[in-house]
Amino acid sequence: MDRFQEMKVLVMVAETGSFAAGAKQLGLSPPSVTRAIAALEARLGTLLLARSTRSVRLTEAGRRYVEDCRRILLELEEAEELASGSALRPRGNLTVTAPVVFGELYMVPLIADYLAAHVEVSINAMLVDRVVNMIDEGVDVALRIGQLPEGGLTSLKVGEIRPVVCAAPAFLDSFGRPETPADLHDAPVVMSSASSLLTDWQFIGTEGPFTLRPQARFVVSSVNAAIHAARRGWGFTRVLSYQVAEAVAKGELEIVLDRYGMPPLPIHLLHQSSSRVSATVRTFVDHCAARLRNDPALHAVTAE
Repeated sequence: MDRFQEMKVLVMVAETGSFAAGAKQLGLSPPSVTRAIAALEARLGTLLLARSTRSVRLTEAGRRYVEDCRRILLELEEAEELASGSALRPRGNLTVTAPVVFGELYMVPLIADYLAAHVEVSINAMLVDRVVNMIDEGVDVALRIGQLPEGGLTSLKVGEIRPVVCAAPAFLDSFGRPETPADLHDAPVVMSSASSLLTDWQFIGTEGPFTLRPQARFVVSSVNAAIHAARRGWGFTRVLSYQVAEAVAKGELEIVLDRYGMPPLPIHLLHQSSSRVSATVRTFVDHCAARLRNDPALHAVTAE
């Protein structure tokens, strides 16, 4: 059995979770599948599949190798299509990552629309508030807010947002609208601990940038919870502009201290650099970029 066939066998066993089911899908006998995996592991000198009497699962080395196999096999199929003059079509598995709130508001609808239009694609969306190492965790496309710490990636800017301080209009009518960040020292504050952008309140004054750390009596781990409390009139909160764009448009929240605001944070779509990007990655990035660039909530505007 050649190497490409061994790769196909490994991927199918990993996807079905069974030697017998993988053999059935490939039209092979279970012993031939077992021999193929054994030969592959012997040649690589590492265990790819951990077997038990009831299950088969990928080892860490196996997980990384299967991701590489999927990419190589897809590139082989696309190369054959190009050679035969066929149009490349999106297909296969795609892993995408984005921050939690951004993913829920923007990426989930975009992914749903993309999947409806490309029936041969499946997507795993990792919505996490941490910087995912794209290579180590097998991520194809990432949405990042802020600086780009990783090198060797292709980036596409799709918008920008900014941290803002906001509160309910009724609360501001009662408490008063702050004229400077110093007015927030003794104010009721509900703070999200989800990001340092939200716990360290940075501003720009006449003498340059400075940081305010309010003594919040109300701290929550969820951005949405902090926004909900602020909408109910509990106090001030610090979030990212896109997270409250709808509430501000409806008059449920009001942004304050805009003239002390920090410069906008860029939003990028990232994918791994390659001499030839797969049709799935290319079409997904194009789909997302077109929608995100046309969303006014993702183009930060600071009040005069």
